[in-house]
Order: sequence, then C-alpha cells, then structure tokens
Amino acid sequence: MNKMVIYTDGGARNNPGPAAIGVVIGEKEYSKFLGQATNNEAEYQAVIFALKKVKQLIGKGKSKSAEIEIKSDSELLISQLNGQYKIKEKNLVPFFIEIWNLKQNFGEVKFSQISREENKRADLLVNRELNSQSKLF
Repeated sequence: MNKMVIYTDGGARNNPGPAAIGVVIGEKEYSKFLGQATNNEAEYQAVIFALKKVKQLIGKGKSKSAEIEIKSDSELLISQLNGQYKIKEKNLVPFFIEIWNLKQNFGEVKFSQISREENKRADLLVNRELNSQSKLF
C-alpha cells in the first residue's frame, strides 16, 4: 500500500477576510489564494485541495490502495473530521461532505493533529500567499 503524509494549513486575515491555503505533499508545495473566507473554511479547503491533488498525482488506479495521512495543527478540523466534535458552523458542512466523498477514492485516510511547530512549511505557504495577495485587499 502506498503511504503518503500530507501537511495542510489554512488561514484568514481578520477572520473572515482574505484567506489562503498551504499544502505539503512530500517535497512538493502548493498554495492558493481563496478570496474571502474564515480560518475554519480555509482549513477545510486545504484538506479538499490536498485530497484532490494526491489523486491527480498518483492516479485513480493507485489511489484505491493508497494510505493517506492528513496532518494539520487545527484541533477543530481534525476533531470534526475524526467525528469527535460536532460541526456547529453550518457553512462547514458542505466542506465536510466533500472531504467524506473524496475519502472514498483512497484505501485509507487518517487525520492527525500536530503542533504548529511541526506544520511550519504549510503555514509559511499560507502566509507567503496572503502576503503576495495583500496588494489586492
């Protein structure tokens, strides 16, 4: 089984405000400006981006046997995705459903909470993207 560890982060300035995501898959780094969003929405969108990108990178055939571990420093995100916390913000439900559906493309998907220190690369990508877009807002 192919095992992949992915680091994700999302952030918004002024919450809600200009938002971005950062995703690290092995040695590859991705960032994307989202426009207006909350911190929590950005965290969810980072996971969605990561799952779609992994499937694209390894292909549909290999994804069915892949073991994916998503690591994030967001306690809320990880606890909700693992079913430990209820989703109280209705705007997060569509993101949760999309992640649930994307999980079906893989052999196994785990969600793990890590410290901010362990998530520095993904956090740097978020901030770099927000800084590069700052002239727009």
